[in-house]
Amino acid sequence: MIGQASILGAGSELEVSPNITPSRSEKVSDGPWSVILAGGEGDRIKPFILRWLKRHKPKQYCTFVGTRSMLEHTLARADLLSPRARQLTVIRRSHLPEARPQFAGRSLKTLILQPENCDTGPGVFLPLTYIRAKDFDATVVFYPSDHFVCPEDEFSHVVAGAAMAADRMPDRLVLLGAPPDGAESDYGWIGPGETLDRVSGQEVRSVRSFHEKPGRSRAEALMASRGLWNTMIFAVKQTTLWSMGLRYLPDMMPLFERLGDAIGGPQERALLKEIYQAMPSRNFSSGLLALAAEKAAVIELPESILWSDWGRPERIAATIHRINKPPAFPWGCLKPEYQT
Repeated sequence: MIGQASILGAGSELEVSPNITPSRSEKVSDGPWSVILAGGEGDRIKPFILRWLKRHKPKQYCTFVGTRSMLEHTLARADLLSPRARQLTVIRRSHLPEARPQFAGRSLKTLILQPENCDTGPGVFLPLTYIRAKDFDATVVFYPSDHFVCPEDEFSHVVAGAAMAADRMPDRLVLLGAPPDGAESDYGWIGPGETLDRVSGQEVRSVRSFHEKPGRSRAEALMASRGLWNTMIFAVKQTTLWSMGLRYLPDMMPLFERLGDAIGGPQERALLKEIYQAMPSRNFSSGLLALAAEKAAVIELPESILWSDWGRPERIAATIHRINKPPAFPWGCLKPEYQT
């Protein structure tokens, strides 16, 4: 159990008691932690979902193909790396009715409930605060919950390599980069540098630069120079990421340090609500990563792995056409140009 305020249980029918947080020197079971980032609203895809379901439903809880939602797929990928007791999923508190059914067979005690969505910066550091209180030397893998990945076994092998690289290079944040198949101006891009290491047959390279949603001409130049799409899937030592937060997000981190001191105590729940009333909205990519290229490394996904960020309807349609699977939604909900 992580703590009473963040997880389902406080104020619900499931009784959860605060635990005694272990000391930072206490040994915790080996292996990386997995954090699933599922707190977004999916505003760019909202009109499509409204046409389909006649109501708003954040995309991570939707099943676009097959029988599992995007969140359920992401949880299954995390299962291949971390035991479920070492997984945390961060959602917005108001999303709990959507999330609860998708945790069938899983402990709801691994849910971290954000009072509000304050962008990806707080979304990353809230679960990290709880891991920090439990396992100070942790290696942590972060997964956005709106990605399509196939095949998942091969992908998870690369993720495990990233976690190993983060252990071997503890001062680096190790990202996965996807080889581009077009000059996508809506993705973040990574400019890879020299080779730093090889882990499980995978080349680990430095990062020269980050480019967040470049214009078309810049994206074409990045593609020509063998730039990579930034998947925002990454592995990092807890201590390294915390230090990066202190340096690049100094207005946000003291709030999480206050929460960390209260985890497991009677004030935890009230303090979580209090700090989110003062929480600044900070984007992890532009507010931290873009400023810290020298602290990053990248592993390129093999071309045999299909990866797509399903943040827009056209990407969902393109992937479904590519894998030749029937969608779980009527094609008519898409604009005509995306249906073929």
